[in-house]
Amino acid sequence: MALVFLGLTMTSCSDKPVLPTQLPPDIQAFVKQHFPTQNIAFANKDLTITGWEYDVVLADGTQIDFDTSHQWDQIDCKLAAVPATLVPAPIATSVQANFQGVPIVKIDKTWNGYEVELANDIELHFNEAGALTQLDD
Repeated sequence: MALVFLGLTMTSCSDKPVLPTQLPPDIQAFVKQHFPTQNIAFANKDLTITGWEYDVVLADGTQIDFDTSHQWDQIDCKLAAVPATLVPAPIATSVQANFQGVPIVKIDKTWNGYEVELANDIELHFNEAGALTQLDD
């Protein structure tokens, strides 16, 4: 019964809009550092079983999802390139070598590595070490 109540309570508390100034300071600093020309247009916080997760949308449409530790979990820049400082070096090297000039527009941390989407709609999967494991076109 207590678990059902907790689940219902979490559902009713989930997905709350927050003002940019109400975001945790480390998330605000992350956006300022890596997206200095963009303002935060919209933000939500979502209650999960492990704590609050945050979804941030920038003025240009870029979406950044943060986990409960305030680390980025997914960055979707739509048509623009994900900032190079956020792409692990082995992944950046592999993409540059095999898809020269094609920017990474989305990067997603997974349980076993990363999923990367390129501007030409090719999706790449990398393991935790940054080695290419799968290519979907």
